[in-house]
Amino acid sequence: MAMIRRYGIGRRLYQLAAAMMLPAEVAALAAGPAAAAPAPTRTILAFGDSLTAGYQLRPGEGFAPQLEAALKARGRNVRVVDAGVSGDTTAQGRARLNWVLAGLPAKGATKADLVILELGANDMLRGQSPATARANLDAMITAFQGKGARVLLAGMRAAPNLGAGYARDFDAIYPGLARSRKVALYPFFMDGVAAVPGLQLADGLHPTPKGVQVIVRRILPSVLRELDALK
Repeated sequence: MAMIRRYGIGRRLYQLAAAMMLPAEVAALAAGPAAAAPAPTRTILAFGDSLTAGYQLRPGEGFAPQLEAALKARGRNVRVVDAGVSGDTTAQGRARLNWVLAGLPAKGATKADLVILELGANDMLRGQSPATARANLDAMITAFQGKGARVLLAGMRAAPNLGAGYARDFDAIYPGLARSRKVALYPFFMDGVAAVPGLQLADGLHPTPKGVQVIVRRILPSVLRELDALK
């Protein structure tokens, strides 16, 4: 009998202690181990010219939406902002840089976590100075890094009709900047698309939707590495 009474008292004490617990504590015990916090949404800024702007393509066919879809398909919580303007040179991109960065918070982001910087093709097509293009790109990289963003520099290559000397100086811009500014380099944005039938529009310069698919597929490993390197 004494053993039964002691058991009864112990049971009532346990019930009393459980009743005194806060609801949150009871819920935590019932739920088991805490679930992992969701990954933060990363904002990627595709800052470039018509190649990132989706020139003559329908909504959803351009670089930014296709890249966002490819990343989400791999479980990445991302938002890719299309900041491409058709016809932009490096000077024009540099001129609108602060405006673009100031506009990000209004779209739901506090900053760009990663910038894909794709400019220079229009400088090259117009035969403009490689030294000037390099200085503009350098200034933009510095500005983006000053905002705490990682930069993936997307390179371009000179057309052969501009001469060997110009091609040498222009093609050296991107690897040189990647080394000096310690940023990741994707050597040629149009890799696998340039001069490939069926992957470019009739102008022979801009990618078709299938061409954009090729660009996204090829640049994707570099983008994933940069996302993984974010703090």
